[in-house]
Amino acid sequence: MPQLRSRRRALILAGTLLATAPSLSGCLVAAAGAGGAAGGYTILGQERSPEQQVKDTAMQTVIVQSWGNYNQEVAHDLTATVYDGRVLVTGRVPNPEWRQEAVKLAWKADGVKEVYDEIEVGPDTHFMDEARDAVISGRLRNDLLFDKYVRSINYTIHTEDGVVYILGTARSQQELNRVTDYARNISNVRRVVSYVRIRSGEPAEAGAAAPAATGAPDAAAPAAAPAEDTPAGAPTPRATIEVQPLK
Repeated sequence: MPQLRSRRRALILAGTLLATAPSLSGCLVAAAGAGGAAGGYTILGQERSPEQQVKDTAMQTVIVQSWGNYNQEVAHDLTATVYDGRVLVTGRVPNPEWRQEAVKLAWKADGVKEVYDEIEVGPDTHFMDEARDAVISGRLRNDLLFDKYVRSINYTIHTEDGVVYILGTARSQQELNRVTDYARNISNVRRVVSYVRIRSGEPAEAGAAAPAATGAPDAAAPAAAPAEDTPAGAPTPRATIEVQPLK
């Protein structure tokens, strides 16, 4: 059963990559034209250094392996998304004990700064739910890629059961607002959860207004989102927006 779910998820990922392949070259062009380095941002506008990106990938691998050593079901049912040493854990497990152990094991990986526990306890999601989530993530990545006021390369997107999780670094609160507005205006999104740190190393372009709503009802702005840079040693703020999904 775990092997079947693994193959199924691999097929979903492959389909999503094929669907978004035409925009990959645009991503490289947009990044290359972004300008020079300032305040810690690289020449391609990436907040994370290449070394940190490698560490994040290794960290994710170690976490998944540790889950598998504990319980293969945990490894197949959960997803670890890592950005700058900060680990988002999502998915569903059948009991609270597995959830607690999964979070504990994530903390043990070398270099982990924070662990965001977004695990739900309950039955596994349906194949069609996973396919829908993949479409939502692909749509949001595409929206961010073609918005000149958003440095899309600094955001990591993951969708689980209609909840869009956003990790990364924003150059301003205004830029972060644009990102969350895009997310909450996508069909079948029921909640947007942001774990984004603000670091204005390279100022966002002036004149950026939030994208116009596309029929979604008004939603409150992200709660407790900082107006200034997130202090280096402070926990990453969690902001959530409840959404009435568009059909």
